[in-house]
This record gives sequence, structure tokens and C-alpha cells, in this order.
Amino acid sequence: MRILFVVATSFEVESLKLKVERLKNGPNFNPSTFNFNLLITGVGMVSTAYALGRELAANKYDLAINLGIAGSFDRNIALGDVVEVTTDIIAGLGAEDDEMFLPISQMGFGESVFIATQSLANVSNKFNLKQVTAITVNTVHGNEASIQKVQKRLNPQTESMEGAAFFYACREAGVPCLQIRAVSNYVEKRNRDNWQIGLAIKNLNTFAVELLERLKVAKL
Repeated sequence: MRILFVVATSFEVESLKLKVERLKNGPNFNPSTFNFNLLITGVGMVSTAYALGRELAANKYDLAINLGIAGSFDRNIALGDVVEVTTDIIAGLGAEDDEMFLPISQMGFGESVFIATQSLANVSNKFNLKQVTAITVNTVHGNEASIQKVQKRLNPQTESMEGAAFFYACREAGVPCLQIRAVSNYVEKRNRDNWQIGLAIKNLNTFAVELLERLKVAKL
């Protein structure tokens, strides 16, 4: 079973990256049996869709796992918590009709809601992460009026800049996929003093390295 880890930036997965490099450079490395790869796509939907689409067209994978940090609308999720995104929506894909927003599906030109086609529980029963719904945006929310507006319209729990594009590219390539995020901040008026990026990245990497170890031992 070949598994692709997908992330927007390398700094989000430094520990995982080092783990993969150590395994590849270790004395027991066998390229025919080492079935893990790490793809750094760049930030945003366009970069993610392009880089991932190109990778999946050139190489065969049995599972893709998106890793990254996210903002949370849900205050019941603690900063630093690692969550599993099961549904992700491209929040701004559509048209404005005065005060109303028309999603692309209502306009008859496509879709904006995408789902995970694999679950963490099916991959490893060791973890019990909270499952959440998310939106993917080009501009992260930092204005109270726009936050309230998107909450009323979509009621998301988290947001990122890549998740839905990841789901879309995997679906089009026919590759089972799941998305894991660590919460670095609450979605509110921009205030970097309240962010916990270091904690989120630490917890995300702890999860990712443990998952890699379990999958490696399981010899999927």
C-alpha cells in the first residue's frame, strides 16, 4: 500500500519530514518496500490542486493524507487539538446576488462540497480524533462581520486554505483520502498574540510520526 502525505508548507511537518528522511537514509532502507512519500504543495487551493494533480498523475498511491494547521470557529475545540476533517467546502465558490450568496451548485456550474473518502479509523484504530466540518478559503477570516456571515451560511468548525482542493484532486484521481488538521487559532479578529502555532505543529507532528510508525510496522 503506497501512502502520500500532503502538506502546504514544510515547517508544518518538520518532524515527519526528518523521520521520512532518516528512514530513507537508514541502513535497512529498501525502496521497493518503503511505501511513503511526502509532497509539499505550497499554500492555497491553486498550488495544492496543481501540485497534487501532477503527483497523482505521475505516481500511483493507495491513500493520500492531508496534514496541516487550521483555524477553528468552534470554541469547544482546544487550541492544539488534532482533528479529522470529514467534509470540506470551498466557501467562496459561487456568486453574490445582492445580500444572498449563490453556491456554484445552485448555479448549475459544478460543486463546492467535498468529502473524505477514507477514515482514520479504517487506517489505524489507535487514534480517536474529533471529526469536524471545514471550509477552504482564499482569505482567512479576520473580520467579525464576515465571520458571522460565513458561520450563518455554512456553520463550519474549522477553516484552511487547502483542504477542499486536496479532496477534489484526490477524488478526480480516484485516490482514497483523509484530512488531519491541528488547530492553531480561533477564527476571530486577527490577533497573533492569541495564536498557538507552535503547539499545533508539535501535536500535528507527534500524531503524524506515530501514524507513520504504525503504518510502517503494519506493513500495509
